[in-house]
Amino acid sequence: MTTLAFDDDGVDVVYEGTEFRLERDLIEEATEKSYHDVTDHEVLKIVAEQPNLQGEPRRIGDILD
Repeated sequence: MTTLAFDDDGVDVVYEGTEFRLERDLIEEATEKSYHDVTDHEVLKIVAEQPNLQGEPRRIGDILD
């Protein structure tokens, strides 16, 4: 299971029992989008090869509001 916790500076990730942080700049570079326009599904695709994408994607900007 993968857990994502978003804040203004990046995302705290727990992936297969390993905790790490994806910084905002890294996410923007990987997606070629503004951080607030990136979706949670896009972040999951950065973390996992075959992510389990459930539900509608949500923009980080909407999650932080």
